[in-house]
Amino acid sequence: MNISSEAAEILEHVGGSSNVSALQHCSTRLRFTLSDDSPVDEAALKSIPGVLGVVRGPQTQVIVGGRVLEYYRAVEKLRSGSPTAAATEKPRTPWTVKRVGSKVLDFVVSVFVPIIPAIAGAGIFKSLLVLAAALGWIDRESDSYALIAAVPDAVFAFLPLLVAYTTAKKLDVNRPVALGSVALLLFPGFTSLVSQDGGAALFGIPVPVVNYNAQVFPAILAVLLLWGAERFFTKFSWPPIRTFYVPLMCYLVVAPATVFLIGPFGFEIGDLFAGLLFNFHNTFGWIAVALLAAILPFLISVGMHKPLLPPTITTMATYGKESFYLTASLAHNIAEAGASFAVAVRTRNQVLRATAVSAGFSALFGVTEPALYGVTLQNRRALIAVLAGAITSGAYLGITLVDTFAIVSPGLASFSMFIDALDPWNLIHALIGLVIGAAVSFIVGVVLWKDSDSGTLRVLGKTDEHADASADAGTAASPSQPRALTIVSPMQGEVVELASLGDGVFSTGVLGDGVAIRPTDGRVVAPVSGTVTSLLDSQHAIGIRTDDGVEVLVHVGMDTVVLEGAPFTTHVAQGDRVEEGQPVIDADLDAIAAAGLDTITPIVVVNTAGGDAQFDTGQHVNRGASLISLTNIKETAHGTV
Repeated sequence: MNISSEAAEILEHVGGSSNVSALQHCSTRLRFTLSDDSPVDEAALKSIPGVLGVVRGPQTQVIVGGRVLEYYRAVEKLRSGSPTAAATEKPRTPWTVKRVGSKVLDFVVSVFVPIIPAIAGAGIFKSLLVLAAALGWIDRESDSYALIAAVPDAVFAFLPLLVAYTTAKKLDVNRPVALGSVALLLFPGFTSLVSQDGGAALFGIPVPVVNYNAQVFPAILAVLLLWGAERFFTKFSWPPIRTFYVPLMCYLVVAPATVFLIGPFGFEIGDLFAGLLFNFHNTFGWIAVALLAAILPFLISVGMHKPLLPPTITTMATYGKESFYLTASLAHNIAEAGASFAVAVRTRNQVLRATAVSAGFSALFGVTEPALYGVTLQNRRALIAVLAGAITSGAYLGITLVDTFAIVSPGLASFSMFIDALDPWNLIHALIGLVIGAAVSFIVGVVLWKDSDSGTLRVLGKTDEHADASADAGTAASPSQPRALTIVSPMQGEVVELASLGDGVFSTGVLGDGVAIRPTDGRVVAPVSGTVTSLLDSQHAIGIRTDDGVEVLVHVGMDTVVLEGAPFTTHVAQGDRVEEGQPVIDADLDAIAAAGLDTITPIVVVNTAGGDAQFDTGQHVNRGASLISLTNIKETAHGTV
């Protein structure tokens, strides 16, 4: 089956051209935004030879590996040539509750997730400063303490500006104008004027006195109004004066509306959300914490934990602490770690053991996706262990009223988030809750685990049988002698296992075996000699196929597709012939890190052409040095993918 026919099958099994609202791609996945998710036939998609996996969520993601660009073009060609495409271009899909929910979830994720690194870093910064004061290293009443504390405090004070920026980016609104509109609420000249005795009035209309520091909803509503105003004045304005006229009119509309209506209304919404979360926790107490800890695995698996971020941020800003969502997250994270370590101890499968150990350590430090997708969700006995540990740990943390003081995923690395300057026992109870969660989930996992009842091993077993059959067929059909290939390191840095990565597509080996490099500089060279088969417009990933049919993918950084090529410079084009060691990409690692993304770079052998791979990890490697050794390669003209 060729790519065109497979693309037709993919399009058919996502509901056809008329069901596709938008199609995007990254380095390995087709990302479908669908009008209706119900026609998606996941089993049929996975049965297509070129499809490596399917991920469902706000978008339906079809993983096709290094030839994603070819699949993307084939699907787009089918969409543009579809007789129903033109007919269905104008009519709009009816708004259903599910579609509205999907849009709201996508909006919440796009607005709040990008600001998490800023507020998480600030929260941990403040907690470490509190610890230093508690240990007597710095005087809490000194100017030095106040000056240092100003660093994290400023992040929360100007949180509305961070939210204004991410909202404007999501809505494709002029970002400087959005920042300028929201900055009014925080401008010292404005805040001091309206907060003075007697307040202030505009043409006799009293200005509401509201403290907008650390508020998120006023900024979101202001940018939503700006979105409508900007489009209206852009449509009804003369192009030569549009540069200043549109921002001017937007300021004239948005500023007074925000000061008198939107700002106070947004503040009340935030106060309502924070109050609901606070009152729910107060009403049900430790039971609420335990139940939330137990359902978090299922919420996270479908991305439905993201809507808890806005009220959590508002609660932290309002009360200076949070004792529900983040506290329950500690119980869940540690339970994932304990269950993963239990699987590692009991299983006899080396692949699953390696995955479980890596996932366990990731969860221990607050990153649970590798454990969820790689170990626990697909193995019911491991999932039972997670639930047992999460419930018992959540109950203890709830009973002892453990508070958190930073918005960051709880784990060993961020444990200072539990430091309370007024209550030393808060940290101790958090530590006890951690031990309870880890111990219970580990013991239950060890007792319950059976390899014979593992969903993961059933899948691995089928995959191994299929691979053996394919290898046997290839051997019978080809008289060529086995060959060997050395893949050199495309970058210099520390070599780590793929299983340690947070992206489940890489860590679980869906795309293929390989390693990752934590690079020390951004120069990327060709790891093999061959033809460039994939080079995306975002320039963050490159695929090369050798003459023997081996396909190697180099993916610079995690989620760097969102940077749209900004930190990358390519020196080759798709279809070019490259030689081993030839420079192909230069990446600005500082720019990637500044965007809050990880620079770690997977090197994946997407297609071994029937060969056996050996990897060296845990060492520093120089660019051009031996990284992966392939043996027993069967020569083929096109590979097996």
